[in-house]
Amino acid sequence: MKIGCPKEIKPQEFRVGLTPAAAAEAVARGHDVLVETAAGVGAGFDDDDYSAAGAAIAPDAQTVFADAELIVKVKEPLASERSLLRKGQVLFAFLHLAPDPDQTRDLLDSGVTSIAYETVTDRAGGLPLLAPMSEVAGKLAPQMGAWTLQKANGGRGTLLGGVPGVPPAHVAVIGGGVVGTHAARVAAGMGADVTVLDKSLFRLRYLDDLHRGLFKTQFANTANIATQIALADMVVGAVLIPGAAAPKLVARDQLATMKPGAVLVDVAIDQGGCFETSKPTTHQDPIYEVDGIMHYCVANMPGAVARTSTIALGNATLPFLLALADKGWRQAITDDPHLRAGLSTHEGQLTSSPVGEALGIGAIPADDLLAG
Repeated sequence: MKIGCPKEIKPQEFRVGLTPAAAAEAVARGHDVLVETAAGVGAGFDDDDYSAAGAAIAPDAQTVFADAELIVKVKEPLASERSLLRKGQVLFAFLHLAPDPDQTRDLLDSGVTSIAYETVTDRAGGLPLLAPMSEVAGKLAPQMGAWTLQKANGGRGTLLGGVPGVPPAHVAVIGGGVVGTHAARVAAGMGADVTVLDKSLFRLRYLDDLHRGLFKTQFANTANIATQIALADMVVGAVLIPGAAAPKLVARDQLATMKPGAVLVDVAIDQGGCFETSKPTTHQDPIYEVDGIMHYCVANMPGAVARTSTIALGNATLPFLLALADKGWRQAITDDPHLRAGLSTHEGQLTSSPVGEALGIGAIPADDLLAG
């Protein structure tokens, strides 16, 4: 199969969809790999690294999209890239379609077969391709929030860990999954007073048993969330409903209950954000203020540490990538129900029910599509 990897063009996105090591694995199996020139530079890989792995170097994205049967990316294709997609081609990337009707419509109109990293599952019910990026984003969230808390950036001027005689900042983490757990561990490690809220008592017990008092836990009902955001110097939004738009857990009128200069870090922004006042930002212009509350809503947080993120993502995606290349997409998703869970569009049909519900578009289950 011809595998193509274009350079990411989302602002300040330095990751790359294919590492030289992954390219070498694909070439060793008899596949042709085409990588756009300079695609890996932001992650520390140059064209010579890909050439040494057996990949060919393309002069531009148009060449990659025109020649490749399987397009491997990190972030969702932007409008200029979507215009290059076609029927019979497979797109393998993060898509986050539920809050993005324009992208969804373009993918349907193109006829491309798209498989979303963020909804591929595993035997344990986890999301193995999203997990490494959730780990990175979770660890970055307190770091970015601490920077935003600095007075020069509009924050309260509060040091996360405090100093002797001055109490630490209070951090509320809404969501105890992969993102929330890593955010809580890092924030607590920086000396903050941390509370994690989640709706699953099983998860709260697990976190309490595992971390033994490193941070506190609390059930995530409306009253407890309201209390915690009023106390917080920083709130990390870490909720996830796979494939669906994130629920809005903090309304705009609740900002008035918060401390002036407190910070909201919305790690769910790729799925539309979990705060009513959230809107996507970039690494170049990451923060904004609403009603005296600072917001950090960068939609590609792991891109800030592109080398770590690229290698971590590549480790996770490689088995699925090779299955798609070795077997073709139809046989690969027939053999693997976990990869099948990632199928989002095929020849103008939507196959993701959560996306369909969010956007009011009819969806056909992937099982029915295969049976047909």
